[in-house]
Amino acid sequence: MLSKIEAIKGDITTLKVDAIVNAANSSLLGGGGVDGAIHRVAGSELLAECRLLNGCETGDAKITKGYKLPAKWVIHTVGPVWSGGSNNENQLLASCYRRSLEIAVKNQIRSIAFPAISTGVYKFPKEAATQIAVAEVVKFLQHNDSIEKVIFVCFSQDVHELYLQQIKNIL
Repeated sequence: MLSKIEAIKGDITTLKVDAIVNAANSSLLGGGGVDGAIHRVAGSELLAECRLLNGCETGDAKITKGYKLPAKWVIHTVGPVWSGGSNNENQLLASCYRRSLEIAVKNQIRSIAFPAISTGVYKFPKEAATQIAVAEVVKFLQHNDSIEKVIFVCFSQDVHELYLQQIKNIL
């Protein structure tokens, strides 16, 4: 299992994996942070395809082509906005990872990269988000062997260290 999960510090838009996950807003029409970066690199075709998807509910995910990205696919998922933890935020965040992985399997995706969903402007506590992310991925991989590589891509050093520690703790 350890060979299937990795955490790196870097830019998700540069990875040569089958799919990258976009921490999107519910419109799927671009935004700031990871979402804006993915849309900028992928080009206007991504926005055009996203317009056809009619948005996405929090905790769910949808797939598009990657266009000008090195990744063939983009799986867009909408994480919860943190509002104190009493509005099912943990369950919704877990669902983002689970739904993204389910869509990956359905589309025969073997390698997938995740950002730290909801930890930017959505203010989900980073340590809790990291625990949920790693636990959901491990749980999924225990019951599905078609995905060969999951990469957690961290924009900052502090988040990278949290992922490395959580992977070590779980595995």
